[in-house]
Amino acid sequence: MADRAELLTLYEQMAVIRRTEKAAHDLFLSGLVKGTTHLAAGHEAIAVGASAALRPDDYVFATYRGHHHAMARGATPEECLAELMQRATGLCRAKGGSMHLTKADAFMLGSYAIVGAHLPMAVGAAWSARLRGTGQLAVAFFGDGATNIGAFHEALNLAAVWKLPVLFVCENNLYMEYTPIADVTAVARPAADRAPAYGIPGEVVDGNDVLAVQEAVARLAERARAGDGPALLEAETYRHFGHSRADPATYRPAEEVERWLKHDPLDLARGRLVELGVDEATVTAADERARDVVERAVEAAKNAPPPDPGEALTDVWADGGAAWRT
Repeated sequence: MADRAELLTLYEQMAVIRRTEKAAHDLFLSGLVKGTTHLAAGHEAIAVGASAALRPDDYVFATYRGHHHAMARGATPEECLAELMQRATGLCRAKGGSMHLTKADAFMLGSYAIVGAHLPMAVGAAWSARLRGTGQLAVAFFGDGATNIGAFHEALNLAAVWKLPVLFVCENNLYMEYTPIADVTAVARPAADRAPAYGIPGEVVDGNDVLAVQEAVARLAERARAGDGPALLEAETYRHFGHSRADPATYRPAEEVERWLKHDPLDLARGRLVELGVDEATVTAADERARDVVERAVEAAKNAPPPDPGEALTDVWADGGAAWRT
């Protein structure tokens, strides 16, 4: 169980992420964010809780809904918003945008727009860590829809065969884009119920409870580092916005939305803080710090310069050049 100071820190991280997502939403509506965005408001406890249980050098892979993971691993709101706004100060220098946030120097090895494509990559990273004897862990976060993709099954199988130090964390928000996952999946728990087929542990956790996520990831990470192989964690959560900014999410029943909004990750953490004896003024101060951080980030990103066209090929190829190899 986290102490009051640790939980307050986790709460403030989630508050910063929530406000950054809201800022991204508003900037999109004002025309400053082009293309589309896939917001993770409602998923904050999964990224923050998991990151709190990991080592700084553990590898993290995320989906196109990955803003929260980038920030949980150290990306600043300014870097993320500047990337969404195609600024030179963006996390990927305006080359990635919303769906490809990456912070390699913090071992956050990317957000991937192709569903399930990063799961075998996480297996490869775990294999690399095993070969080098570093004790690092690879963690692949993915949505419930990816459990019906071939790469999911390939990755679990190979990780189990080689007993690799990798965790598979499913962010089950009940919908694969616009389709309820339950309508097209033969098992009730699309991720956890399939883990036994590969001989690995499959657990379900309340993905809106930051402490529950932290405890589960810490325990499974310790198991993987000890050489006992991979595990799968299905974190139940709910997105507050539609699949993307083009989606009003009118297909979701009103009573379902209302029920999940009452189970908000920030509200749960705030309630736990009160139970631990943290006064309301202290929690409010954390909210205000989060607000100030994001407000400054929005202004800095708005005022940042556009990218230099001369750097279009920088950081794209390993050798810095554009020549194809065979």
